[in-house]
Amino acid sequence: MARRLRPVELDFVESAPLRLIFAAEVAAPPEAVYAALAVDVAGWSSWFTGVARAAPTHGGHGREVRLTGGTRFTETVLAAEPAAHYAYRVDTSTNTPGLQALLEDWRLTPTDGGTRLRWIFAADGPAPFRWVMTLARPGLGRAFRESVRALDRRLGPA
Repeated sequence: MARRLRPVELDFVESAPLRLIFAAEVAAPPEAVYAALAVDVAGWSSWFTGVARAAPTHGGHGREVRLTGGTRFTETVLAAEPAAHYAYRVDTSTNTPGLQALLEDWRLTPTDGGTRLRWIFAADGPAPFRWVMTLARPGLGRAFRESVRALDRRLGPA
């Protein structure tokens, strides 16, 4: 059964009790990276570790995501700035005990060789939830790095 999470806005990325920040670079330009994040939502399952299915909703203003373990999210897109910024909050979730609020924020910065991606996982929940998520940080970081490498391959020359 889906649980409704607390609706948060973009400023939550700065005030969240739990903020996990990851960064990596890809060879593709920001426009291509942004398209993979925001336009080709269904394509997430081919490069983002753990995503089994993703689909845009509400004319691109929302998303439905299913993870490989069965967890499902409905999300609202809060920022969609081409080649620069993509962010969404989770509105409902299944199988995520303790999660009270979640916002994921992707920032794209052009580099000489492509794009620097910064992903902020901003969440709230009771102390035990935050503790477990802090322990999960290395695994999330590994998943992020693997996903970015897969995205880089996907966007690379054919």
